[in-house]
Amino acid sequence: MSRGRGPTVRRRRLASELRRLREVADLTIDDVSEKLECSASKISRIETGHVGVTPRDVRDMLELYGVAGDDREALVQLSREARTRGWWHAYSEVFTGAFVGLEADASSLRAFQALLVPGLLQTERYAHAVIRAMRPDADEQEIERRVTARMQRQRLLTEPAPPEYWAVIDEAVLHRAVGGSDVMAEQFERLLTMAALPHVTIQVVPFGAGAHPGMEGPFLILGFPEQADPDVVYVDSTTSGAYLELPADVRRYSLMFDHLRATALKPDDSTDLISGLASTATSGREE
Repeated sequence: MSRGRGPTVRRRRLASELRRLREVADLTIDDVSEKLECSASKISRIETGHVGVTPRDVRDMLELYGVAGDDREALVQLSREARTRGWWHAYSEVFTGAFVGLEADASSLRAFQALLVPGLLQTERYAHAVIRAMRPDADEQEIERRVTARMQRQRLLTEPAPPEYWAVIDEAVLHRAVGGSDVMAEQFERLLTMAALPHVTIQVVPFGAGAHPGMEGPFLILGFPEQADPDVVYVDSTTSGAYLELPADVRRYSLMFDHLRATALKPDDSTDLISGLASTATSGREE
């Protein structure tokens, strides 16, 4: 799939355009809901991209906004494309919200993690140990389902046209023995393998750096190839996540990431650190 052409991004683009056209027509959400005989919450959720919209609804909204001809047909077609289903829909009980769809369509991903290896870089056994620890009440079937979904996500970095991926991790991530020495040795090798790819950069913020901007928590900045699709920041948590799309928020997190990159070890020095830890873990495994 070409970057920027997936259903999630198309729905986001359509939502933004419908909101813009309503404002140009000088109509409120309540005005539209009254004229189309539907709830205001439906219009609001369409404009925020939280729900899909049928071509019929788009046509009715555009007629109300005075949009006709080729412009209207182009947006109706966009609504059809936005309703297609990505591979992640098969894991709807695992992936909530638009995160994976946006990730799958991004042309650049800038990630910071202070507690664990980013999901796109985890080995299967590391992922299993993390999910088991974070969901102690889950049965083995649910855990395996979540691990499988995470492994499916990782295909993003090895497909023919992958996004540029830049991960900055705190050194604490490398010293937290998730799953034991065998799992960590394997995980270190995975990090080194991924860091060797031309589109992947991994940096480590050393303990010696002291306090740094990433101490606020993990985040991901998703960039898209089309100017019509502005960058979005995903701020992660154990149970949910928040999407930040206001330009001021995106600028703030972009600045934070730039500071983290400057604070971190250079990419080559980072891989040297990981390589040393990998050797130590492998030696411990052999003894």
